[in-house]
Amino acid sequence: MEKINRFNVVHRFRKRNLLIAINSVAALSIFFFGYDQGMMAGVNTAVEYYTRMGFAHPDENGEPVITNSLLQGGIVSVYYLGTLIGALFGGWFGDKFGRIKTIALGAAWGVFGAALQTSAMNHNWMICARLINGFGTGILNAIVPVWATETAEHTSRGQFVAIEFTLNIFGVAVAYWIEYGCSFYQNGESAFVWRSPIAFQIIPLLVLFSAVWFFPESPRWLCKAGREDESRYVLERLREDGIESTGKAEAEFQDVRNIVELERKNAKSQNYLYMLFGYKSGKLHTGRRVQLVIWLQIMQEWIGIAGVTIYSPTIFRIAGLTQDTIGWVAGLNTITYTLSTLVCVFTLDRIGRRWTLYWGSVVQGIVLFIAGGLSRVSIDAVDTGNQSRANAFGGGAVAMIFLFTMTFGATWLTVPWLYPAEIFPLEVRARGNAWGVVGWSIGNGWLTLLCPVMFDKIDEKTLYIFAACNVITIPMVYCLYPESNQRTLEEMNLLFAADSIWNWDAEKNYKLLVQQNPELVQAAGRGVSVVDPETGIRKQSRNLSLDVGAMKTRGSESEDEKTGTTHHQA
Repeated sequence: MEKINRFNVVHRFRKRNLLIAINSVAALSIFFFGYDQGMMAGVNTAVEYYTRMGFAHPDENGEPVITNSLLQGGIVSVYYLGTLIGALFGGWFGDKFGRIKTIALGAAWGVFGAALQTSAMNHNWMICARLINGFGTGILNAIVPVWATETAEHTSRGQFVAIEFTLNIFGVAVAYWIEYGCSFYQNGESAFVWRSPIAFQIIPLLVLFSAVWFFPESPRWLCKAGREDESRYVLERLREDGIESTGKAEAEFQDVRNIVELERKNAKSQNYLYMLFGYKSGKLHTGRRVQLVIWLQIMQEWIGIAGVTIYSPTIFRIAGLTQDTIGWVAGLNTITYTLSTLVCVFTLDRIGRRWTLYWGSVVQGIVLFIAGGLSRVSIDAVDTGNQSRANAFGGGAVAMIFLFTMTFGATWLTVPWLYPAEIFPLEVRARGNAWGVVGWSIGNGWLTLLCPVMFDKIDEKTLYIFAACNVITIPMVYCLYPESNQRTLEEMNLLFAADSIWNWDAEKNYKLLVQQNPELVQAAGRGVSVVDPETGIRKQSRNLSLDVGAMKTRGSESEDEKTGTTHHQA
């Protein structure tokens, strides 16, 4: 393919090897995302950092005494404002200029922001640096899951994205252990303790920026952009072994081309405001999809992962662990958290997105209720001077913390990031995924500010609120979120074509539309040939529609025409 750079890996690899190569590069971005999230926890406890930023000072035991919690929280939270703005920009840029250029842009912004953070000399500098760094992260979060899902096969799409999010939590673990090691340098009082962990994130970003130019553009974006020869070639390399053609790549290409035509017929040009309210989206119902992904990401935060992360040191102390032991236990928690994400790799495409969320919510809710109760018993035991009882019940609460993070890693960690990259129309897929990042930014920023206040006012009862949120998500997912598992990206428009918001209506309508539009999605999804077996000529698409009623009317008109012809001949 002359139009694709000869150094591009698409010319060297095929099928699964090419997918692994693509997802390895995508995983660099997700690793950076995890590392960047985990990094600030250790940075905030560095003596030179919090004294320089001016929100705390050390007490006689070397523990930080917070004097300006608003400034402390603001430095952390402004990052999420950056991710929100960056995601919206990245979604627009990705739909207009392609996935590869957007990833490179996000990596470059991330390097700039990380360099500014590393060299920060005061809190104003740090706030600006965090905002810029968040902007780059938002761009990457908006586009990388889209690139991954648009290249993967629908039968293993969840597995590949789940592997990437294993690297996400691995990034959190790496951040923790780097900071743990740096904390011993010069008794933890040097600027090196916090500047070097921040600087470390520049390494994966530079590798990402350098490598991504040698990887193929999304075949779906290429088709949307009118570059059909390139799209067909990339799909052929992704789906065929080069020995004997199965027709799978050509079938998938025809699906994509048909869906591009259908989307442009069913909806006017969509900006972010139009998408939010579903204005002029017709049967594509983009407004409903936007609301679903925003609230799925918000609920990912409110089911407790951020709160448990914040409260776990308190529980560790209640259990009688020394400060040094707490460091090791917290580090061990990041390791078990990372390993738990492998469960999702092997189950997500087998049991689906909905059942993954169901079992996660059930276990997490139970665990949080138990953790809250055990914490209360331990606190009361400390107050009465019964340290052995406090240690025993506190140890139980520690076990619940481990179980919660492991369950979250196996379930709710991945799905809220995968679902937005799957369900949106091709025309606005990057912008749709950007709305998911907006939801994550709102949920994270909101919780980052509220959590310290909640734990200060109601202590362990905050865990009950998170447990209740887990309960709420079960009917929420059951009623409103259709299953995307084992369905092609092109089938999603049929899945969301129903005018009703309820999942059962969406599924019923979907089945009717699949029957009435076989050439729209069944070629790649069900192995139906796109070539007429008698003539050897590619089949032509009918007048496709997302309206069941319209299809019935068209069918009636066709029958009338046939009847009229018969009567006339008679």
